[in-house]
Order: sequence, then structure tokens, then C-alpha cells
Amino acid sequence: MKTLLSTLFSAVVFSAVVAQAAGSAYPAELDDEGFVSLFNGKDLTGWVGSKSYGVEICTNKLANGTVSVFPVIACQPGKGKGGGGNLCTEKEYENFILRFEFVMPPNGNNGLGIRISDINKDAAYWAMCELQLLDDGGPSYYDKKAGKDKLKPYQYTGSIYGIVPSRRDNTGKQVWGKDRNFTGGGSYVRKPGMWNFEEVKVIGSEIEVYLNGYLITKGDVSKFKGDGDTPDHRKHPGLHNKKGRIGWLGHGHHVMWRNIRVKELPADAKMGAVCPKQTMPCPAGFTTYFAGKEADLANWKGVTTEKKFDNPVVRQAATPEQRAEMQAVADKGMREHWHVRNGNLFFDGYKGGYSLATKRDYKDFEMWADWRIMSITGDSGLYLRGSPQVQIWDAHNQWGIGSGGLYNNKKNPSKALKIADKQVGDWNRFHVIMRGEKVTVWLNGELVVDNVTLENYWDRKRPIFPVEQIELQCHGDPTEWRNIFIREL
Repeated sequence: MKTLLSTLFSAVVFSAVVAQAAGSAYPAELDDEGFVSLFNGKDLTGWVGSKSYGVEICTNKLANGTVSVFPVIACQPGKGKGGGGNLCTEKEYENFILRFEFVMPPNGNNGLGIRISDINKDAAYWAMCELQLLDDGGPSYYDKKAGKDKLKPYQYTGSIYGIVPSRRDNTGKQVWGKDRNFTGGGSYVRKPGMWNFEEVKVIGSEIEVYLNGYLITKGDVSKFKGDGDTPDHRKHPGLHNKKGRIGWLGHGHHVMWRNIRVKELPADAKMGAVCPKQTMPCPAGFTTYFAGKEADLANWKGVTTEKKFDNPVVRQAATPEQRAEMQAVADKGMREHWHVRNGNLFFDGYKGGYSLATKRDYKDFEMWADWRIMSITGDSGLYLRGSPQVQIWDAHNQWGIGSGGLYNNKKNPSKALKIADKQVGDWNRFHVIMRGEKVTVWLNGELVVDNVTLENYWDRKRPIFPVEQIELQCHGDPTEWRNIFIREL
């Protein structure tokens, strides 16, 4: 009997491996996004300028009690000329996407210089621009008691300094107490000591700044001459620089950066089409659920927690009239919080938003999906047949456990076999196969769940539902999805 069971088990695993191979026409791993690291983790090779910067080793205690150790670039008060000045890349850049993580001290102040022509001059004016980095809610910049800003709108984080203000409307929007993560004053910057993820796109005269997943600044400096016609009424001689260095602009505060990487774009790049390879062709036999078009939203419906209608047991017991009523509520939330942004399916994570579900139900199926989280310790997941969940989270800063595991399992394995996650802000690819109660998951081509039973979270006395919807989970964090393809087995 032992031999027979072993044979059967091997056959099941083999069938999953064959399924992975059968889908090999669709790449198991994403194409290299083309980003190049600007920090080697050892020294400031590749950087020039102020001596007020150095490399430090930091630690971060994860939720599971382990401690991660990592290098950072730091602006160091007291070093050099008071911990200030410009630290710039040796190389000059024209069009690019920059991704990085940063952390602010209380009342911290720094900046990101774009297309710097002279490293010894004030980049806010002599470069194309300075994108502000600030502890926006610090008492030096925001009067919490009065609820008033102390600075001009164009002086807060993400602003094109002196020219285009960033958004400061992040008040009462976050769910599950996540408002406490942000520094205050409507800012999208997290509190001092917490890591932020920022993505900056610079193409021609246009700039977009995304902070912790949210588009906070969108501007086109070609609208200004730079001769004093900008909102700050200052001259900006470098405003129309076509090329230049990227740099950190110190003001004597201990600001730190890590995971700095840049992707150069061609001279003819367009802001709305900076990722031409982001849409993959649908694999043979699959149905396209999302491939970058507004029309793809017709494949989806909303999910609501009202009257516990996120629970399949409740939905299945409801009358057709009750289901229709609650679906109308759910679809309203979907329209308000799920959008197509830059060709990707974007969930804003705000109050009132919840998960997204396929309009049709599935029994056994195979699925491909690309995803990325855009905030440190971000969280999301996949519900299979209406049940949580194939976990998605920031494996590097949260639990030290990889995404892909069946998080809500109690009797069967719940953790991913390994960490195969990319860094926050980078794209990942899931390949999921579900047959009966068994689930197999590959993440970026690595096997992370091997033929594991998915337990019924909603009623642990019952096996998983034989037929139900597939969901993209809400967990109060902004997420993006693309290349979602499903086929029935």
C-alpha cells in the first residue's frame, strides 16, 4: 500500500510538473525589466560629489522575530560640510524610470535632483528640477494642532520644487488603521523610521512621481520658461536640461536610501507607453482576464463584505434577489477603487474598496498572473474558489517568508517553500494550478507550493468548495496586476 500511495503521489506531482512544462510556451519568469542597480552595497562607487554621504549597515526586526541586515546610502550629519551637499551619479541620464526606497528622520529634509548639470550648484534651480524629500508631517513643516501646512504646496515630498505641488489628500482614506503609518498633513510619506517606496518617471519634459503606490505628482515643465514664470517666481536656468546626473540633495539630515535602480528609456519614449513588453500574448487555450485594456474590466465583478457577502457560504444561501442587491453594492466599490493605470489593473486600497472576482466560477483551473506590491510591508493575495488564499506580501520586510503560500491553512502546509519574490515595486509572475483540493504554485519560475490541500477557511468542517470564483484580494494596500490568464482543466 505504501508503494501504491507513493506512486499515486508521484503521479500527481508529475502531472503538475507536466502542466508547468505544458505552459512553457508562456514564460515562467518575467523578462528582465531592464533596471540597473545604482548601489553596490559596499561603497559609493558610481557616485560623485559631497563627502557628507557614506554607506551604513542597518537592521530590521521582522514580524517573525528574525533580523534582516542590509546596507544603505546615508546622508550623515556632521560629516563633510555639515552633512549636506549633492551626491550624484557619475553617469548622466536622459529619459528613465528610477525606483528606490528611503527613510526619513523626524523633520528630515533632502531631495532628488533630476538632470543635474553642475553638482556644485543648487539642483532646485540649475538642474531640470528637485523632487522634494521631506518628513511632511514633521512639526517644522506642519502644524498638527491647527491642521495647517507651514510651507508652500510645491515644497512637500514629491513636488517639483517651486513648480508643481504634490498631492496632500491622504486623510481618512486608509483602511484597518493604516492611517497611522503616514506622517500626517495628508501626506503619502510614512512616519519617520518607516521605509517608503518611490518610483519616478522622467520622459522629455514630463515627470511622474509615485509614492508608496500612489501617483502624487504629474507635471510637464515645458509649460514654463524658467525665467521667473514658475509658481515660486524664481529663475530656473536648468529647467529644460535634456540630460544630466541623478542625485541626492542633502540638508544636514540623516536620510537613508536602499534598493536604488534605474531603467534608461529611449529618446522617443512616451510617458503612457514606457513598458512596451508589459503585455504578453494569451497562452493557447486560456481566456484573457486582463491584458491592459479598459474593456478587460468586463470580465470582473466586485466583492463586498456587507452582510458578509464575501463569504461563499452566505452568497450560496442567498436568494437571487439578495445576490443581485449585494452585487450592485460590490460593483459600485469596484468602479470606485479598481482602475486601469498605465496599462495595469490598479487597486487603490482605500476605504470602500474590496476584492475583485471573476464573473464566472471555476472548478479545476490553471492561472497565470503578474503582480506587484508598491509599499513596504504591502499585502494582497489570490482567493481560489472564493477561499483565502495564495499569499502575496513583502517577503523581504514583513515575515521573512515568501509569497505564494496557502496562508490560511492550519492542518496542511501554509508557508511557501522558498522566497522567490522580487523587491517591492518590481513585477512578479504567478503560475497556479488547482485540481480538486490540491494547489501547486510557481512564483517567478520557482516551485513554492507543491500539491498542497487548500483548506476551507469559511467552514473548516467542509472541504474546499468544488466550484467558485477566483478573486484578487484587498488588504488595504495599493497593488497592480497584469497578464491575467485562466483556463479550465
